[in-house]
Amino acid sequence: MGICFCTQARVLSSSPGAIDNANAVLSPKKECPVNFCSENMPSLPSTSRPPSNLRAFSFVDLRSATRSFRPESLLGQGGFGRVFKGYINEKTFLPARPGQGMPVAIKKLNSEGHQGHREWLAEVHVLGTLHHPNLVRLIGFCAEDENRLLVYEFVPRGSLENHLFRKGNYNPNLPWAVRLKIAVGAARGLAFLHNAQKPVIYRDFKASNILLDLDYNAKLSDFGLAKDGPEGDDTHVTTRVMGTQGYAAPEYVATGHLTAKNDIYCFGVVLLEMLTGLKAYDTSRPAEEQILVEWKKPYLKDRSRTLLLVDKRIEGQYSQREVQKVAHIAQCCLCEDAKLRPSMTEVLENLELLVHSKDSPKNVNKVRHERDLDSQIGMDGRTQKASMFSNPQ
Repeated sequence: MGICFCTQARVLSSSPGAIDNANAVLSPKKECPVNFCSENMPSLPSTSRPPSNLRAFSFVDLRSATRSFRPESLLGQGGFGRVFKGYINEKTFLPARPGQGMPVAIKKLNSEGHQGHREWLAEVHVLGTLHHPNLVRLIGFCAEDENRLLVYEFVPRGSLENHLFRKGNYNPNLPWAVRLKIAVGAARGLAFLHNAQKPVIYRDFKASNILLDLDYNAKLSDFGLAKDGPEGDDTHVTTRVMGTQGYAAPEYVATGHLTAKNDIYCFGVVLLEMLTGLKAYDTSRPAEEQILVEWKKPYLKDRSRTLLLVDKRIEGQYSQREVQKVAHIAQCCLCEDAKLRPSMTEVLENLELLVHSKDSPKNVNKVRHERDLDSQIGMDGRTQKASMFSNPQ
């Protein structure tokens, strides 16, 4: 299976006080309880104008597009505010009747606080300047008086979280092949952010922020916590710890030092969720099983137990090699030592190799090369890191 060179140490303490002691701001569902104030929202500073390629909507038009933000138009809600489904004319961008225009998702900011405004502005600047098929498309915004709204493309199949964990109109039995496709798409989105001219750290990668289009292509959403990566000689960004319980990397929770390796760790958690069909954090489970990584990480290292991880709803859809490979990638992403975690580019390359090598003879040589690499491991650190993704035997 190769060597990952990471420790077996615990990732996060399961005791309720551990995160408080680390001064972290983590919640079971959304990033943080925002500290609202009663003042009106500040206007956009001249140096922070939204990118010119975004459409500026009036509040009246967006209210009309959602039929006055009626409850039946509500798609979801979180710490930022509520998201409504609306309709606009694809050419004029004016409000349209339901079913007669282009469907859009309209996020309406809770109007009471400055923290929400900062998250709104972060989304405008990330999605207004970076464009990729695996990032949700931001169409425009509204910034009138205290009103702060964002208008996105409508992604019809909802979130990965809903498909994995909820009943209703979602597919609770996402096939193995579809899960791999989603993992590859999400990895492409993260790799794009990390390799941008000005790298971006997502900071809130989780199943609820991975949206799925009709063909189950993954689109990353909700960039309110995104941060620019370190510049110059800096190795990290020091920031207040914000994220979601069960996902954040241990070094970030402990120190507030943020790097792209936090996103890698979060990706490992989501891979584990897709493997197991279990939530990253679930208070309905026994205390020792509430944090998925603490509970299931030992299974990732033990090949004899790897298949015991897999979601029972997709039995018979995968090969042992595929499961071991995905488990090994997750294990490496979840390394306790952040320096030994792979880059998103490495993760993406190996997931793509796994997907394409299933039925494609042209990839046999690549697989063989991976195995050969594992047999040539020396004491050099770079060679050791490369071996992290050797193919399971």
